[in-house]
Amino acid sequence: MDFSKRMQPVKKYSVFGLEKEECLVWCGTITRADDGLFYLYFSFWPRDKGHKAWVTHSKIGFAVADNPLGPFRYKGIALAGAGGCEWDRDCVHNPAVLKVNGIYYLYYMGNYGDGSYWDHRNHQRIGVAFSDKPEGPFKRLDKPIIDITPGAHDALMTSNPTVCIGGDNRIYMIYKAVSDQGEMPKGGAVVCGMAVADHPLGPFIKHPEPILANPQHSWSVEDPFLWYENDRFYLLAKDYQGYFTKAGADSMALFESKDGFEWNVSDTPLAFQTQICWENGDIEGLQCMERPQMWLDETGRPKVLSCVCVRQNDKDRLHSFNIQIGIN
Repeated sequence: MDFSKRMQPVKKYSVFGLEKEECLVWCGTITRADDGLFYLYFSFWPRDKGHKAWVTHSKIGFAVADNPLGPFRYKGIALAGAGGCEWDRDCVHNPAVLKVNGIYYLYYMGNYGDGSYWDHRNHQRIGVAFSDKPEGPFKRLDKPIIDITPGAHDALMTSNPTVCIGGDNRIYMIYKAVSDQGEMPKGGAVVCGMAVADHPLGPFIKHPEPILANPQHSWSVEDPFLWYENDRFYLLAKDYQGYFTKAGADSMALFESKDGFEWNVSDTPLAFQTQICWENGDIEGLQCMERPQMWLDETGRPKVLSCVCVRQNDKDRLHSFNIQIGIN
């Protein structure tokens, strides 16, 4: 698969942000509701808190459109921190939506902390909330569905979930994992883990070893997106050093697997670089283009790619926006 050839030019209306609300946005994920409307779930937090406040102040909002390419209209909050003494008290982030039998499952990262970046970062865990209505209310589970495992590759924190239904109708999840075998508070290697469940609410059984890592650098890949097409699994992931794509830092790599556990780099490993190809022919280089998520049609084929973008002159990352890219 040459993923880059499936990407269509971006339409001017396929851009979503919250500039008027003075908020940053991140992490867009789309589903189609029974009423035919498309729902975009995304992370957002106040701009005056700064970019790094994604780890301390993020909520999950939702927007609606008649077309998966947009334009999307902001509607409200889908999920916020649970408060109290809960494991996801302060922050919810990294939404990934999966619709199964009329139920909307919203996977996410949640955390709590003392207000400092690293304390919140190292309390990240993966949870799920669900509703029979796309706008909610969403009911969350009391505990994380992907917690840490002492002594394992995810002994420090877990985040960035991506889920899909495999050919055996089980739920497959790939997630970002960080070990505790390194200098704190940063911790050890950043890798991708895998877990599988028979039901969207779990329990999820973890694969004992990482399924993806860069052998030359401990901070290897993240922002995974997993899907199943043509009897195999595919995975997009941010390649920090360009080790897999051979196309420079922060490019997006494509991987393939027959079983979801043994992964190989695709024959055409470069999925895309950090740039937007607009429909008028302009190519805009970006500071970042991250968190790839795709809306799949009823047959499981990718139709729309959603990414968060930051322009090159926005050094402090205070004016992020999501784009929707058509996929052939």
